[in-house]
Amino acid sequence: MTPHRNDVTPVPSSAALSPRKGSRRRGLVGFFSALAVVGFAAAMVAPTGVALADPPAEAAPESAYSAALGETQNLTVTVEGAAIAPVQRGTFSVYVTPKPTPKPTPKVASSDSSKSSNSGGGPLFYTGGGAPAQWMAAAGIAESDWGYVDYIVSRESGWNPNATNSSSGACGLVQALPCSKVPGNGYDPVDNLRWATGYATGRYGSWAGAQAFWSNNHWW
Repeated sequence: MTPHRNDVTPVPSSAALSPRKGSRRRGLVGFFSALAVVGFAAAMVAPTGVALADPPAEAAPESAYSAALGETQNLTVTVEGAAIAPVQRGTFSVYVTPKPTPKPTPKVASSDSSKSSNSGGGPLFYTGGGAPAQWMAAAGIAESDWGYVDYIVSRESGWNPNATNSSSGACGLVQALPCSKVPGNGYDPVDNLRWATGYATGRYGSWAGAQAFWSNNHWW
């Protein structure tokens, strides 16, 4: 006898379906739990990472120097192609009191035109005219003494007013020594004879005494 087949497909019971449904639920719950954990971790780490990556910059206090330096660095020349003139600084002047120029000492011109100066700075030689009698009269020598004077002067200088002793420097008619002791100009015949009168009377008492000494000693 052929066994009886039941062609109706058996419907699984709830006991057979329950394990598959339970595993699917557990998978979904695990997925959402993991997603929640990741989101929570991201929420915790993100602020910290932002804080570490870009800390806010604190504004440094601005000093007067930094402000002035900034203004200096920001100066620009806006005129193109124009020549920039240099800064004109203030100048000052010092007034120095000038020393007064000394006034030249005026030279007194000689009233005697017979006296002339040597251009080389030497002695003032006599260039005027005259004769022995005129010179003796102008020097104040008495005529009674003219013979004594002529005796001495003829031997000392030959009546040459510009006679000079090359070794001693004696000068003039009577060869005054030194020549500088004659007041005025030793080469002027009147000055020379005027000085000689004082010398003769002071040393020998008179022209006669001077002539006597000269004739004995050949000098006076």
